[in-house]
Amino acid sequence: MTSSTPTPETTPETNSGSSAESARHGSNLVAAGILASRVIGFVRLRVFGTFFGTSAVADAFNAAFRIPNVMQNLLGEGVLSASFIPVHARLLAEGRREEAGRVAGAVLGLLVVAAGVTSLVAILFADPLTSLIAWGFVGAKRELTVTLMRIVTPGIGLLVVSAWCLGVLNAHRRFFLSYVAPVLWNVVQIAALVAAGWFVLDPPLSVDGASVSQLQRLAVALAFGTLAGGLAQVLVQVPSVLRLEPGLRPSLDRTLPGVRRVLRAAGPVVAGRGVVQVATFVDVLMASLLATGAISLLYYSQQLYLLPVSLFGMSLAAAELPDLSAMDHTDVDTIDRRIDHGLSRVAFWVVGSATIYVVVGDLLVGLLFRAGAFGGDEQLAVWLVLSMFSLGLVATTSSRLLQSLLYGIGDTRTPAVVSVVRVSVSIVVGAILMLQLDRFGIVDGAVTMIDPGSLPAFGPVDASLRGDAVGQALRLGAVGLAIAAGVGAWVEWRRLRRAVVDRVGVAPHIGGRARGRLVLPTVAAVLAGVAVRRMVAGWPIAVAGVVATAVVGAVYVAVAFRTRVEEVDALVGSVAPRLGRVGQVLLLWRASLRRRVRRRN
Repeated sequence: MTSSTPTPETTPETNSGSSAESARHGSNLVAAGILASRVIGFVRLRVFGTFFGTSAVADAFNAAFRIPNVMQNLLGEGVLSASFIPVHARLLAEGRREEAGRVAGAVLGLLVVAAGVTSLVAILFADPLTSLIAWGFVGAKRELTVTLMRIVTPGIGLLVVSAWCLGVLNAHRRFFLSYVAPVLWNVVQIAALVAAGWFVLDPPLSVDGASVSQLQRLAVALAFGTLAGGLAQVLVQVPSVLRLEPGLRPSLDRTLPGVRRVLRAAGPVVAGRGVVQVATFVDVLMASLLATGAISLLYYSQQLYLLPVSLFGMSLAAAELPDLSAMDHTDVDTIDRRIDHGLSRVAFWVVGSATIYVVVGDLLVGLLFRAGAFGGDEQLAVWLVLSMFSLGLVATTSSRLLQSLLYGIGDTRTPAVVSVVRVSVSIVVGAILMLQLDRFGIVDGAVTMIDPGSLPAFGPVDASLRGDAVGQALRLGAVGLAIAAGVGAWVEWRRLRRAVVDRVGVAPHIGGRARGRLVLPTVAAVLAGVAVRRMVAGWPIAVAGVVATAVVGAVYVAVAFRTRVEEVDALVGSVAPRLGRVGQVLLLWRASLRRRVRRRN
């Protein structure tokens, strides 16, 4: 916690520095937990792709899972981050632990009731909900979506309780456990799918020649695995929560002042996130009007796209939120330094990630997913979608920090309004582009215009291309939706920045203080990527993917170190002592660079 009033023991500079170090440590713990869960998540996704690829069954599962996913976002982590954590953290900072515990118990009780009612409604009305969110699905593909939705929807309550546990732990500045808990969720799903593949397929675990009915049975087994995994994710967090809140008692008490503040703050957030989640439904609806495979292409590419968002955007925003909520909001200079430091840190990692995705992303996609039913055409299509998503990556991650700042000062309405604008822009742009690009597809590993006489397009492709047909070319309508998402992300950043200027008096910039120093590392990484692509041509995809990703990443980090980007300097300082002689060389190089900078200054 920072203060605008210096004490004899703490000058403003040292206090700000210690707060920055605390935020760095907290965000590192969040990032470590997220990284562990994401790594296992990619293992799960590889297993999923091996069995299902971009088939109609894959589309059905991904569409069915949108209901619990959306409800988790509406009732869970996002809303709690904006409403519950600031209130709970402030009560703890003021020493009102008993009241904080009563507020936490009441919020838990209200969330469980809301999630339970929502789950019941979703189960009873799964059929019309499928028609609503996957309007373009037909035949067995639609029926499987209904079945899967009824199975996975009860997991809403478990995911919401898990998000509440995260809120309690984060308010106490316990960041790691809640973000690593999804590891169990992924592991249980992997086990369920592999076990089902062993017993259902003949020969065991072989997808060659698997029938549609066999793939459907595997999808049902995976749906039950999501329920068991959700339970494991909750149970691993409960002991730590009870140690921090020993007197916790769930209730439905809405009369507590803290609970009323949470509910008042949650209203606009639910409305704003509701718009975003409605947009998620609209994305699925629009993708369901595209040729089979569109929803799966979005799903695979979004997992990679969301990795830097989670690791470097959400982790920093989550770690900063308790301090931004408790600090003196009239201390503009401290806030300015805090936000500038955060944006610099986000930009360094995210620009590097986006560069890898655009330049050698196809090799990375092949490394992660290419196996079984996921082949070369799927690899190329996912890369094209991922590249377009990456154009908005810096804006998306930077916006997370500005949202936390607005939440910290009690403004939950502005991010909600901005979400409406972002979603509206994305829907309009996406609707136009997806219809045109769905007339293009991948044939024999190359992008080809499949329906040249149908452009410009004013309607979806024929229903026969949206069903269970196999052997048809992958089409690229999903690329249009990815481009639209990037456009919407930059609109969101601009409007959030304007709000921060008006409300706080701080004028943040993309990249913070590091923005000028990232140009040279980015150019060097692009050139290295072009060169390494030619070098690894013809190599096994697993080897080519590792080498290309490592080379581009290493060049980016090395040049950033040479240009004195703060994040690399700090990284070298923390890692080098563990690298023996190599580390000693790095430390000597860093000292030499610092001396040169001092002489120039």
